[in-house]
Amino acid sequence: MQKAASITRRGFLSGSGLALSAILGVSEPARGQNAANGSKADATEATASLIWDLVAANRILADQDVLDGYGHVSVRSERDPARYLLARSMAPEITTADDIMEYDLDSSPIDGRGRAMHSERFIHGEIYKVRPEVKSVVHFHAPPVVLMSVSGETLRPIYHMAGFIGDGAPLFDIRKASGKMTNMLVSDGALGRALAQSLGNKPVALMRGHGAVVVGESLQQAVGRSVYVKVNAEMQVQALGKKIEFLEPEEARLAGIMSDSFPKDWELWKEKAMKR
Repeated sequence: MQKAASITRRGFLSGSGLALSAILGVSEPARGQNAANGSKADATEATASLIWDLVAANRILADQDVLDGYGHVSVRSERDPARYLLARSMAPEITTADDIMEYDLDSSPIDGRGRAMHSERFIHGEIYKVRPEVKSVVHFHAPPVVLMSVSGETLRPIYHMAGFIGDGAPLFDIRKASGKMTNMLVSDGALGRALAQSLGNKPVALMRGHGAVVVGESLQQAVGRSVYVKVNAEMQVQALGKKIEFLEPEEARLAGIMSDSFPKDWELWKEKAMKR
């Protein structure tokens, strides 16, 4: 499995020139010259690896039915914490390296080249502004999460793999935040800031009639949390109206410490998703 993943990754890196050139701001010849310069070559390799993982994250989340044709996942740049990477507006399952774009924290593209952008990219930029520890943001509309957002019940951890939810996920209501009727989309900086405020220091917030936003201190963590938010929501929806023995806050904290990096899941999901 490790060998197959390595071969796939090498093939990916050799074909990711457009994305790397745009994000690093160098031409192909300059990139060749940088190979002789250790620090610059390392930076190029790190950015290539980050792009590879972001493509994998898009495909994993689609494979796990967290994302469908909509929703998005981003990662903060390792070169500049005031920038982040996000695919152009497209179905996550078919994302490639050359679909990855770089944005500043106002969610303006660094090199747009006329490519379509997610209207809700402001979710990412505004969260990164106020949560410096956050390295990845996922926004999705999985049906059980949407159901929980309108159920009148708080999303709480039912089992140990969702312990990171803690004492419950806050609910963002765009109608209350904006003071008016909207199309439900977080499509500007003001709404993005309101969502970030609702999220606070939590790892997940539900969005009424819309879905959820999940954050992590790594791309791997944000992806794992998103999958288990969906799974926990599925179970909680099935049990609505029944007496549920939720994890106590201390149980959730201890469970979260043990399971919140998802290393086994990440490797399994990536191997599966990148073979499709």
